[in-house]
Amino acid sequence: MNTRFLIPAFLIIATIAFLVSLGLWQLDRADQKRTIEAAIVNANNGPVELIANGLELLDKEYFHVRLQGNYLSDKQFIYDNQIVDQVSGYYVLTPFILTDQLGVVLVNRGFIPWNGQREKLADIAVDSVSREIKVQVSSPIKRMELKATDVSRQFPVLIQAIDFDVLEEVSKLEFVKVVGLLDPSSSDGYVRKWEPYTGSIEKHIGYAIQWFLMALVLAIIGLRIVLKRRKK
Repeated sequence: MNTRFLIPAFLIIATIAFLVSLGLWQLDRADQKRTIEAAIVNANNGPVELIANGLELLDKEYFHVRLQGNYLSDKQFIYDNQIVDQVSGYYVLTPFILTDQLGVVLVNRGFIPWNGQREKLADIAVDSVSREIKVQVSSPIKRMELKATDVSRQFPVLIQAIDFDVLEEVSKLEFVKVVGLLDPSSSDGYVRKWEPYTGSIEKHIGYAIQWFLMALVLAIIGLRIVLKRRKK
């Protein structure tokens, strides 16, 4: 077997191994998301817990919880560039201060479409009466920004990403580093179609099948090359 054959053979085998590893990685990702989905189901099987201290929320990701306190209507944020049902708009993020001042939670009260009127916000005022709300605890993923955006000091403040350092500087509040997704059963909210946290397991399985099929096709090509050489 000469070098002219060994090099292509090595490249084909290495590529097949790489494609198979990608397929296995996608299957592993699907398993991870199954585990997360199971954790979400288990987290929300019992009674909805009332959380009094905001720091407890740091260990409650995916949980539905109850919070008691009041909204701070004068320090709201407009989370821009959102898409729901192929309609562009924004989320309304309202600070919710817990009873006895045991934490401030940023509550996403839902989606409002721009309807072609970016210069005109909807009326997002909410009264500051004491109330109980139900939310699902979420750890926000910070968007990648190509360049830093100037954040206004005039409320409601338009933002492009949830950066708690920036939000705290602007609002002079100290937030618990989670976002509460307001449950549809709670009042004073807007459109609430929260996406699953885990993404699509089927998508990962589909990617895995694609990588495995590519590896199979390449293996068949390699086998045909070997058979042709033997005939010669």
